[in-house]
Amino acid sequence: MRVAYVMSRFPRLTETFVLFEMLSLEAEGHAVDVYPLLREHPGVMHAQARDVVARARYLPFISFAIMGSQIHFLRSRPRAYLSAIADIIRGTWRSPNFLVGGLAIFPKVAHAARWMRDDGVTHVHCHFANHPALAGFIVHRLTGIPYSFTAHGSDLHVDRRMLCEKVAEAEFVVPISEFNRQVIVRECGVGSDAKLAVIHTGVDTDYFTPGPPRDGDGFTIVCVGTLHEVKGQAYLVRACARLAESGIPFRCHLVGDGQDRDLLAREISAHRLDDRVTLDGLLDRDRLSALLRRADVLVTPSVPTREGKREGIPVVLMEAMSSGLPVVASRLSGIPELVEDGHTGLLVEPRDDAGLAGALERLYGDPALRQRLALEGRRKVLEEFDVRTNALRLAARFRGARRPEGEQRPTRRPAAGSPPGEAR
Repeated sequence: MRVAYVMSRFPRLTETFVLFEMLSLEAEGHAVDVYPLLREHPGVMHAQARDVVARARYLPFISFAIMGSQIHFLRSRPRAYLSAIADIIRGTWRSPNFLVGGLAIFPKVAHAARWMRDDGVTHVHCHFANHPALAGFIVHRLTGIPYSFTAHGSDLHVDRRMLCEKVAEAEFVVPISEFNRQVIVRECGVGSDAKLAVIHTGVDTDYFTPGPPRDGDGFTIVCVGTLHEVKGQAYLVRACARLAESGIPFRCHLVGDGQDRDLLAREISAHRLDDRVTLDGLLDRDRLSALLRRADVLVTPSVPTREGKREGIPVVLMEAMSSGLPVVASRLSGIPELVEDGHTGLLVEPRDDAGLAGALERLYGDPALRQRLALEGRRKVLEEFDVRTNALRLAARFRGARRPEGEQRPTRRPAAGSPPGEAR
């Protein structure tokens, strides 16, 4: 197969699930082309992303070659081209973000559609239910190439403009959790259920493996994620203040960066935790793996925001559990499908810093519980959240997709003289 992957931005340090899903498909012999809607310029990049960045098809919003593709489709498939624009306007006009974003990406996606068709792409898969899924919708309208998309967290829960139209035209849709599947069915009706296939995102369980037994009297807590309200780090800082009052000798590492960094720094200082809680910044995969092997527990204190943002199933939970680390997480969205309270981890209610502190104190005082949760947690990830296993399940869905219909592939490739970095 030749599969084109579409995502919002690439490479993103926090979206390793996209990178390693693509690499797993390539390891099985499938060709994968990468079409990011925007180019990300991260301060830290996973080493495995460098080759993918070098061959990704980054496109500007407009160029002479892109304008040529609009003329091509207006001449060859005017009804498909114009109806796609009309449907985007009709479906998103109440949401300025979706409307402006959808119309802005339309020309470059139309140009990408020509490349996909002429390169023999057999399927388009989009990560995230918002603008990437809309790109798949456009490609399918213009070329007939079947598409699918994965629905994760806030991309599904904040604004569901055109969700049902995208589901209706997709070959299939991948909710990453049963929770997300139910959200889509409630929004689009029970008839949509036949198109939904729950396939979890996964991690490399051969890479994230348990380290040697921990020694020493300290208690190391790790929290990994973008420093943003939805991740709930402020509640962990408050829980750490409670642990300090109880006399527990701990260190807490907040790994990541984001808009709430200054707010969290003030929160740490306000609770006099500067010597206990550190903001470690961004870590690549190797450094994160090493930190997880040295830790005693990973915490994801996720919360729903006022705007409706919420986690799907944080991949770092899978990485930690695969590394043989007990976890504490919020009872939210699809998280309980991975973290079964008292069996593969501990769950607390969102925004409950007292509950977080209680769970951490319980783990600190019960090494046997830590060991049992770690063993069961790794077993759970091996069985249901291994990236290679789940990529094979996704590939089976790609193979079952119908072949493109409609416009015939031309014998000439478009815009052969396009400047580097545009058409290719």
